[in-house]
Amino acid sequence: MGKKILIVDDEKHIVDILKHNLKKEGFTTIEAYDGEKGMEMGLNENPDLILLDIMLPKMDGFAVCRKLRQSVNTPIIMLTAREEEVDKVLGLELGADDYITKPFSQRELIARVKANLRRTSVDEIGTGKSEGTLVCGDLNINIDRYEVVRENTVIELTLREFELVKFLAQHQGQIFTRENLLEKVWGYEYYGDVRTVDVTVRRVREKLEKDPANPQYLLTKRGVGYYFYKAD
Repeated sequence: MGKKILIVDDEKHIVDILKHNLKKEGFTTIEAYDGEKGMEMGLNENPDLILLDIMLPKMDGFAVCRKLRQSVNTPIIMLTAREEEVDKVLGLELGADDYITKPFSQRELIARVKANLRRTSVDEIGTGKSEGTLVCGDLNINIDRYEVVRENTVIELTLREFELVKFLAQHQGQIFTRENLLEKVWGYEYYGDVRTVDVTVRRVREKLEKDPANPQYLLTKRGVGYYFYKAD
């Protein structure tokens, strides 16, 4: 049986199109047509990925995402018909892994779904051996436990935020463009908005850095991209 996708959208014709295209790719689907039901199914049906519309009856997609992120790390792709940057940023800051704006091509949507599931599968399977801990200044990045610890305090990161920190910490001093990071961390070779990277970097800095305006660890090379602190 294929991976299970939860679709949360109140527009039945969109749900039907998504179901048809996902099933053609070998996925199984479950559906909810309002936010309350979507949250319930997200918590109880163990979906492998959630497609979550923003504009929903009973509870909007932002509230659903916030509630889900208190309990589960299931990949969430927000679906929005609105172009406002604030909506996209808010979704990412609430813990969504990505967003896609309606109308979207089915090819792009399927590519995003597969990329997120591919990253999750790699994380679940692992290498079969301990990858240990990276020490960067006063940060301890435990690869096996998905934890970043500073001064005996665990810094709460989403799975995607941790993946970004882990990847850059494993390549300390190496500069990556936003496009590089979309490919390496998000798994997007052809699709993806580079603003997703910028928002995630900002969010990580707010959690990781003592002074986010003057970061010590997650650094910017102006006009090029991002890199992680490298000890001398």
